[in-house]
Amino acid sequence: MKPFHPSVADQLRDYYQSVQEEGIPDRFMQLLEKLDAAERGVALAEKDDAR
Repeated sequence: MKPFHPSVADQLRDYYQSVQEEGIPDRFMQLLEKLDAAERGVALAEKDDAR
């Protein structure tokens, strides 16, 4: 087994932190909003069908 190299853990931690700090691209947010709207529409249709 190879010895643990602390700098690798530090690099991974730094990379993870930098990814967390990045903003979500506008295009991705638009796609998420469309997905949410579609899911709400399906839920409403299912609710109406259950009546």
